[in-house]
Amino acid sequence: MLFYRASVDLSSSTLNYVAGLIRRRRKAIGSSWRRLNPGRQALLVLVHLRKGETFTEVGAGFGVSAATAWRYVTETIALLSARSPKLTAALRKAKKDGLHLLVLDGTLIRTDRVRADRPYFSGKHRVHGMNIQVIAGPDGTIVWTSGALPGKTHDLTAARIWGILRELDQAGIITLADKAYQGAEAETVITPYRGKNKPESQKRANRSHAKLRGPGERANAQLKSWRILRKLRCSPSKAGHLVKAIAVLQNHRATWG
Repeated sequence: MLFYRASVDLSSSTLNYVAGLIRRRRKAIGSSWRRLNPGRQALLVLVHLRKGETFTEVGAGFGVSAATAWRYVTETIALLSARSPKLTAALRKAKKDGLHLLVLDGTLIRTDRVRADRPYFSGKHRVHGMNIQVIAGPDGTIVWTSGALPGKTHDLTAARIWGILRELDQAGIITLADKAYQGAEAETVITPYRGKNKPESQKRANRSHAKLRGPGERANAQLKSWRILRKLRCSPSKAGHLVKAIAVLQNHRATWG
C-alpha cells in the first residue's frame, strides 16, 4: 500500500471543536488510553466525513485498523448528532434570532441499496436513498434536519410524519416550500401556484417565491459538500444521525470559520 500526505478544507476551529467533544467524552467514561489522541481522532473523523474515504483508507492513513476507524467515527457522530436541536427548540431559536422567513425542502441521500429494496427507491430521483427534511434560514443557514425515511416517501408525507407542519404553525414563522408540499395543512407554509396557463399575477408570484426560496435551498448543497452524504455505504438507518452530525459541523464552520 502506498501512502501520501493530503489536506482537508476545514479550519483548525472545526478540528478543535470536535476534539473537545471527544476529550470530554473520554473523561466522562474514564477512557485512559487510546491509539489516537482526541485531536487525531477528530481529524480522522473529519477526513472520513468531508472526503468520503472508506474506513480502510482512512484507517491506513492514521495507522489504525478499519474496525478502530469505524468505532471512532461512530462514537463521534453520536456526540455531534446529540448536539442537534429538536424541532421545537430549533424553531424557538429561529424566532428569537429574528428569522421571519424559513425554507422547507427535502433532499435524498443516496445509498448503495440493491434494487430489491423497494422502500428505498425514489421514483422521483430514480435512485435508492433516504428522504431527509431540511429547514433553513433565508440565507441557507441550516436550522434543523429530520431523521431519515425510505426514499420512496413523498416530501409532504415526510413533513407530516415528523410533525413539521404543526410545529411551523405553532411557531408562526412564514415558511416557503416547493410544489411537493402543496396541500400542506399549515397556514404558515406557502407553496407556488400550480397548473398551466396561469394568469400573469400568479406567474410573478411564483417567480418571487422561487427567488426567495432559492438561497434557503442551498442548505442541501452545503450538506452534500461533505462527500460522505453523496452516497452512503452504511446502513440506511444511520442516515438521519449522520446528517444531523454534519449539520452541526456545517453550522459551526459557518459561525467560526
